[in-house]
Amino acid sequence: METSSTFAILFFITLVIAAILVGCVAYLIGRLRKSEQVKGDMQARFQTLEHKVDALQLETLESRLNPHLFKNILNSIQSHAYQTYFALDKLANVLDYILYESRNRFVTPQEEIEFAMNLIEINKVKVSPLFELKVKTKINEEEAFYTQRLLAPLISIDLIENAFKHADLQSGDAFISIVFECRDHTFALTVSNKISSKAALRKEKSGIGAETLEQRLKLIYKDHFKLDRFTEGDVFIAHLKINLLEHKAQMPAAR
Repeated sequence: METSSTFAILFFITLVIAAILVGCVAYLIGRLRKSEQVKGDMQARFQTLEHKVDALQLETLESRLNPHLFKNILNSIQSHAYQTYFALDKLANVLDYILYESRNRFVTPQEEIEFAMNLIEINKVKVSPLFELKVKTKINEEEAFYTQRLLAPLISIDLIENAFKHADLQSGDAFISIVFECRDHTFALTVSNKISSKAALRKEKSGIGAETLEQRLKLIYKDHFKLDRFTEGDVFIAHLKINLLEHKAQMPAAR
C-alpha cells in the first residue's frame, strides 16, 4: 500500500511539474511570437521611413538638404532598440514636414519650432546620458506672428545640426544649448556648443548647409535679419534673429 501510495504521489508531482513546464514553454513561445511580431512591425516601419528618405528630392535653393543625414539618423535609431518607437515617431514627423510643409514658401514659427524640437529629439539618440543638452523656448503665444506664415521652412536645421556635428556627444563635460524665441515681432534662434577636441571628419561638399542658409536669408529677408557666428574660448555660438514685422511689411512690395 505504501509503495502504491508513494508511486501515486510521485506520479502526481510529475504531472504537476510537467504541467508547469508545458505552461512555461507555452508562455515563452507566446512571448517569442509577440517579440517577432514587434520586430516585424518595427522593420516594416523602418523600411517605410527609408522609402520616404529615398523619395526626398531637394532641387531648389530653398529645399536643399542632404538626405544622407537622415540615413545616418535611421542607422542610429536602429542601434538603440529601447528608443526606436519614440525616435521613429519623431523622424516620421520630421520627414513629413520636409516632404510636405517645406514645399510652402513660408511656414509659421510654431510649425518650424515643432519641427526643430522633433529633430532635437532624434539627435538625442546619439548623445551620452551624461551629455548636457539644454533646450529652452521663450515664446509669446498670444503674438499674432507666432501663427502667421512668415518664416522660411527648415531655417533652423543648419544651426542645430552643426552643433551636434561639432560637439563631443560622448563627453560628460560637453554641452549643447538651444534657445528659441518668438516675441516682440521677432523670431530668434541661439545655438551654442562646446567644441569637441576631436577633429571633425571632413567630407566632400561640407559647409553646404551654412552657405545655403546665408543665401536663403539674403534672398528672403534682405536686411531684416542678422546672423552671427563666433567663438568664445572653446564654445561656438550661432545667433539668428529675423524681424518678422519688417519682413511682413516688405512682402506686398515683393509680389
